[in-house]
Amino acid sequence: MTEHIHTHAPVNSRDRFTIAHYIESELDPEKDYEEIVFLVGSYEYPWLLRKSLEFALFRTYGVPHTSRILKATGQFERHGQKRYDDTTLLLAGIAEKGIDSEYGKAAIAGMNRFHGRYNIQNRDMLYVLSTFVFEPIRWHERFGWRTPTQKEKLANFYFWREIGLRMGIQDIPETIAAFESFNIAHEAEHFVYDEANQVIGEATVRVFLNWYPAFVRPLAREIIYSFLNDQLLEAFGFPKPHSVIRWFAQGGLWLMGRVMRWLPPRRAPFLYTAIPTRTYPHGYEVTELGPTEVLNGD
Repeated sequence: MTEHIHTHAPVNSRDRFTIAHYIESELDPEKDYEEIVFLVGSYEYPWLLRKSLEFALFRTYGVPHTSRILKATGQFERHGQKRYDDTTLLLAGIAEKGIDSEYGKAAIAGMNRFHGRYNIQNRDMLYVLSTFVFEPIRWHERFGWRTPTQKEKLANFYFWREIGLRMGIQDIPETIAAFESFNIAHEAEHFVYDEANQVIGEATVRVFLNWYPAFVRPLAREIIYSFLNDQLLEAFGFPKPHSVIRWFAQGGLWLMGRVMRWLPPRRAPFLYTAIPTRTYPHGYEVTELGPTEVLNGD
């Protein structure tokens, strides 16, 4: 599974800003959004992009209607790591290989099949889509080694908008500004505490914590909380982290971005689909990704 989107970018250059200059001078976000998203995600910010999407999904669990559906499936409690790996591989594969690749088409078809099984409102699907657009942009603006350009922001919008259209999501705004307004308003209205939020939020935190030794997990929990705003913490029923820990967690990530600015650029793409995961240490097929009961036809 090493194939990926083709690019003419001069990726072998030693200039840290070569890819950014190539995007600005050669690519159109309305037509070349797949190539731009691939370059940003696989060359410029691979680790930060993955983290931003992790927390994008995390935010969606602060909406009671969404978390109640997830709680009813029991998938998070029983298969939290698998669900994390499946979601990451589905989304990463589309970004790495293309929407119209065999992988991309299978991934979108699979997501349509999974979501069609549950009573998910269009507004909730629209909100999830909006987090994939705006959380990566916000994380890159706050913690990236450079500021994302307007072309890169627009490309991310057009990329996810196209995926949303193929998933049958209705009423996707035509402009990035209108979509961001929806994103902000939806969170302001729907981030409210619910027991289901807490159950799904805690299950997600446990997935993250299981990656670390037991003795650091209390601190790791505080660090996770440090990247959730106060309204979202309240929606989950989580305590606010200590202000010092929040400052060091966010400041440390900001400092990492400053350091990366002076490191040599990546010359080969980071492909998440090509590395082993906890659920699939020996590889996988895209048809294996998804909720167990749906794949088994239960």
